[in-house]
Amino acid sequence: MLALELEEFMVELKEGSIKNVGPTNKSATVKLFDVERAQAREFGDKRVKLVFEDDEGNELQVSLFPEDVRKIVRDVESLEDDSPVFE
Repeated sequence: MLALELEEFMVELKEGSIKNVGPTNKSATVKLFDVERAQAREFGDKRVKLVFEDDEGNELQVSLFPEDVRKIVRDVESLEDDSPVFE
């Protein structure tokens, strides 16, 4: 399941083109639940791309620097030690 929340979002659709309307203060929150597949791969020369996909074909891609990926790995390892989720 993909949940998408858009704030202050307005676009103009004209002759097949999408154009921003109004100020550039837009933001979005995306949540992907029930992930069926996840993978990590190189992205460019300096980043790692994490790709998550659910069984409905929704996909979320995140590009991170290696130090950020290492922090996430440490966070997960900490959860493994302290959380009943990993029991």
